[in-house]
Amino acid sequence: MSVLEHSLFEKLPPWNQAEILAQKGRELAQRQHLDWTVTLFSLNNHLVEVWARRGLEIISSFKVSAHPVAIYEPYLPAIEVPEA
Repeated sequence: MSVLEHSLFEKLPPWNQAEILAQKGRELAQRQHLDWTVTLFSLNNHLVEVWARRGLEIISSFKVSAHPVAIYEPYLPAIEVPEA
């Protein structure tokens, strides 16, 4: 998915975005925020979050200018690193 294709993804209806994420997205990490479960996905070199609670899912994507460290930072406490 090129940058143009990603902009098209953002314009798709939510049900279609969810379908594409389920088929082509790669789950990277998950965290809790209040009563939301937030899952970070990679979709063709773009980062997308799915916010879910009580059967409701909201899909959001990040602007190309978003710094990856700022995106990953909230997920760091939930990532388990095996000891060597």
